Amino acid sequence: MNHVESYYAASANHHAPWPPLLGTVHCDVCIIGGGFTGLSAALFLTEAGYDVVVLEAARVGFGASGRNGGQVVNSYSRDVEVIQQRYGKETAHMLGSMMFEGADIIRDRIDRYAIACDYRPGGIFAALNARQMNHLRHQKKWWERYGNHELELLDERSIRREIATDRYVGGLLDRRGGHLHPLNLALGEAEAIRRHGGRIYEASPATAVHYGEPNRVKTPQGEVEAKYVIFAGNAYLPSQLEPRLSRKSMPCGSQIVTTEPLSQDQALSLLPNNHCVEDCNYLLDYFRLTADNRLLFGGGVVYGAREPEDIEALIRPKLRKTFPQLGEVKISHRWSGNFLLTMTRMPQFGRLEKNVYYMQGYSGHGVTCTHLAGKLIAEVLRGDAERFDAFANLPHLQFPGGRRFKVPLTAMGAVWYALRDRLGV
Repeated sequence: MNHVESYYAASANHHAPWPPLLGTVHCDVCIIGGGFTGLSAALFLTEAGYDVVVLEAARVGFGASGRNGGQVVNSYSRDVEVIQQRYGKETAHMLGSMMFEGADIIRDRIDRYAIACDYRPGGIFAALNARQMNHLRHQKKWWERYGNHELELLDERSIRREIATDRYVGGLLDRRGGHLHPLNLALGEAEAIRRHGGRIYEASPATAVHYGEPNRVKTPQGEVEAKYVIFAGNAYLPSQLEPRLSRKSMPCGSQIVTTEPLSQDQALSLLPNNHCVEDCNYLLDYFRLTADNRLLFGGGVVYGAREPEDIEALIRPKLRKTFPQLGEVKISHRWSGNFLLTMTRMPQFGRLEKNVYYMQGYSGHGVTCTHLAGKLIAEVLRGDAERFDAFANLPHLQFPGGRRFKVPLTAMGAVWYALRDRLGV
């Protein structure tokens, strides 16, 4: 199974493929999933000397890791202020101390392994009304408490110098954020794993896992015997493989388009400083320029991860409303991808068995938090579980309505929040 026909697949760096698993292999750690979670874990572990096998059902970066908006967004899908209100000061302090670490890990990986993935610094949260702008003022104060002093509030005049649209009343510029080509980042990390002796097998879906000493992970043509198993499939993990994970999460789809290449003057007239942007709506829009001067624009959520019939019809009105000066610009690529949503909007880390772990459910903040997750699981296997357990001890709630009704009930809730966004209350 090849990558979907996205801009990222069309512009991916040349790379040698990885073979499917044939026969039985032995290792210290078997990781199920070749996206950012699995790759980050594998790279930290191989750097530490572990013998690691990564099983990928399709291709490295096939899922959300190779299809997302390419934005390096700090923190989590819940504000640290909300985390403190719900889970207490101690938990908030521990999680807050880690909320900029994922982006730092990405920049370190790019520099250390010379990964060509078009990284550009700077990300903007754009406010559409006074309520959202007030939220950004609070966010700036909280982020500064936890060490991010590379933040700048933008008023209505200054945000129009950053984004050539009259939609926004202000925003927050985070210079510790940024944007990149996510599939090329994944491919670069996979090559680094190979250099450290890790083994990656593509077209090798895990079909069954038998827990024990050792654990045994079966694939269509082979088997891995490993002391440790890590589930890292996120929205693309088959629900029947480990139902305990699927009960507490829900795949959701997001859609993206890219325009045909714009002239450099036209591209920089839209985003003069080449920062990426996401708005502050519950169902948010996000956009940025690519390295070859296309506008990449995404947004919306399809609960339950249904594939839309016409992606362009969903996204073009949003693009046109933001940048009417582009007229009927031609769309070159259109695709969708799934991320994994949790009831609390916080990532779910934990243990299924004595030597079996999982990390999933980043709820839209996966690019950075997946890289943090890989570092934390490596700490656990080396005997230090404190930071991993700060996440593992969070409640993992099930969606109301069970398997049949969780999608429509969640969609109904989203309608309410979208209405609040439109009314600015």
